[in-house]
Amino acid sequence: MYDLLVVGAGPYGLSIASHAAAAGLNVRVFGRPMASWRDHMPRGMFLKSEPWASNLSDPEGRWGLGAYCASRGVAAGHGRPIPLDMFSEYGLWFARNAAPPVDERTVTRVAPRTGGFVATTEDGETVQGRTVALAVGVLPFVEIPAALRGLSPDLVSHSSHHADLDRFKDRDVTVIGGGQAALETAAILAEQGSRVRVLVRADRLYWNEVPPPWERPWWQSVRSPHSGLGPGWRNWFYSERPGLYRRLPEPTRARIAATALGPAGAWWVRERVESGVEVLLGREVTAARATAGGVRLDTAGPGGGLGTLETGHVIAATGFKATRERLGLLTGEVRSTLVTGADGAPEVGRDFESSYPGLFLAGLITAAGFGPAMRFVHGATFTADTLVHGVRRRLRSGPAGWGVPAGRREPEPAPDAVRS
Repeated sequence: MYDLLVVGAGPYGLSIASHAAAAGLNVRVFGRPMASWRDHMPRGMFLKSEPWASNLSDPEGRWGLGAYCASRGVAAGHGRPIPLDMFSEYGLWFARNAAPPVDERTVTRVAPRTGGFVATTEDGETVQGRTVALAVGVLPFVEIPAALRGLSPDLVSHSSHHADLDRFKDRDVTVIGGGQAALETAAILAEQGSRVRVLVRADRLYWNEVPPPWERPWWQSVRSPHSGLGPGWRNWFYSERPGLYRRLPEPTRARIAATALGPAGAWWVRERVESGVEVLLGREVTAARATAGGVRLDTAGPGGGLGTLETGHVIAATGFKATRERLGLLTGEVRSTLVTGADGAPEVGRDFESSYPGLFLAGLITAAGFGPAMRFVHGATFTADTLVHGVRRRLRSGPAGWGVPAGRREPEPAPDAVRS
């Protein structure tokens, strides 16, 4: 029986596995490494976060994005967006060098058993573990507006459903949403020759500003410090102090998690949108139905004005909603016992353990507990270290301490080209 089963091999899962293996735990990690980034984001996109805030986490801090870029002769400087395909390759490099071997099969079911859990893989094999860390990313939590649900995937899709957008060349497409996914998707569509428009519920678009220089007068840094989520003290608190964030009252945490760092486009995509994409502000889809040519959308506009719009395909870049009920790989016995907060997400303790003993959660689904940083790669560092400490604590509380290892494995030496 393994000490820890890690379900998911994205930035959070790989980081947790790296810390767990270094702590001497007998760990097994499942999932196709970086699958969401490799298979569910169109070619041509860029990483919105700063390169220095986009590291996967190993205990020694030796396998960061900057080290990978340096080994490839690429500058990963402040204010220089990194292509998503390069970030995906970085994740694979991290998996090879800083994490235990990854079993690329998908776990389809996690059930309780005496002394722990049993995970079932897609081909029917069962694997037992004393503890489980779910690092399933965002894909289980896709959110599509109610008015669009029920229509064929040929007519309506989510922005995360596309590894590329080539099939929409020369077609009419409507993108719904005002965040980075919507705006960058629309820009790529326009640049490849699609007839595209963006439908935005808000009455304006919001754009992130060009980040201030890394080196600047001390008084500017004091007034608005850099952080993994952008400049400013509020962002600094969210990104650098998630342990303190968790001490806020639950209603406050839920409100901040739902509203902080709301939909906005990156500064470097603004010109591409404004020069080539039609933007319809203050419009909300109230109903949708299939037509001979695609989809007819009924919309409500400013002041209650109604309108209609016909399009060939709708891409809903409407984000994700992480709730207990969408953790479908957990058996009902486990899922139904998870205590949830006001937003429907499972509550987690100080070390990311859910209310079901031995079941740990990571990533987006913990944002209500630990703050907006959990929506970004930046949160993986705090999560991995804290969660593995929690796993060790849980193992010590098991029968006869379950033989918790005290040692740490020595990481392989980093290549000379990437030494820090």
